[in-house]
Amino acid sequence: MEMHQLRYMVALARTGNFSRAAEQCNVAQPSLSQQIQKLEAELGERLFDRMKRQARLTPHGTAFLQRAVRILEEVDAAKREASDALDLKQGSVAIGVLPTIAPYALPKVMARFSQQFAGVDLTVHEDTTARLLKLVHDYEIDFAIVSDPINDDRLAVTELFTEELLLALPPKHPLGQKRALTPGDLREEKLIVMKDGHCLGDQVLGFCERQEVKPRIGFRSAQLETVQELVCAGLGLSLVPAMAKRPKGRRAPEYRSLRSPRPERKIMLVWPKQRPPGRAAGELVNLFTSMLQQT
Repeated sequence: MEMHQLRYMVALARTGNFSRAAEQCNVAQPSLSQQIQKLEAELGERLFDRMKRQARLTPHGTAFLQRAVRILEEVDAAKREASDALDLKQGSVAIGVLPTIAPYALPKVMARFSQQFAGVDLTVHEDTTARLLKLVHDYEIDFAIVSDPINDDRLAVTELFTEELLLALPPKHPLGQKRALTPGDLREEKLIVMKDGHCLGDQVLGFCERQEVKPRIGFRSAQLETVQELVCAGLGLSLVPAMAKRPKGRRAPEYRSLRSPRPERKIMLVWPKQRPPGRAAGELVNLFTSMLQQT
């Protein structure tokens, strides 16, 4: 059964005449008649009673017509939706982002995207790297924004930017009086880090281990904002991403850079190699790349 056969059948049912139906479908009358006959042969039932100047639906034809009209309407709707998606008049994008990135990097990018493509729905999943990568592999999200290292040959990986991790000190902490701070200054200090499973916590502890520094772990939290509040309360120090630095005028730790070496993290875009981002997701990738690399 072919789509053009359904269109011919509906046109003939509506016009009641082979010549007018053929004219409406922009096809020669013998061709239209032949296709109607093929359709009837495939169905095993006559759809029309043929008279000298008229074609009238049989009971089987009347029942089939309702289905044929619905099928053609669905196909036409699908074509319109596909065309709208191509023009980004509608569609959907689902992305995954680390919670240590989402509140700081997403708002401006997503606001710009929504202005340009108001008909595209955006869904954001905030989770740990391991869970986000699973969502990527399961095709439940179009791409993820995570932190290096990503060791998976099945993924396409693009670096967005490298970000410094700043030392967050409680107000009036003695280290705040020093002109220059090094990783060695963290020895014996109480450190506040993200809890197990969050890559930022692993990165901070990994940095300390590489510098042969063994700070005491005072608190762990699943929220970066909570970490900073604990620092403000004088309960310890932390290393926080530069993008999370609180603005002046707000209750905030004192932020300082460490020297020799400077702790940092790399922010990456990842998606399955076998399923590159579609049109809408690709536009969002471009916005993230252009806007975040400028920061």
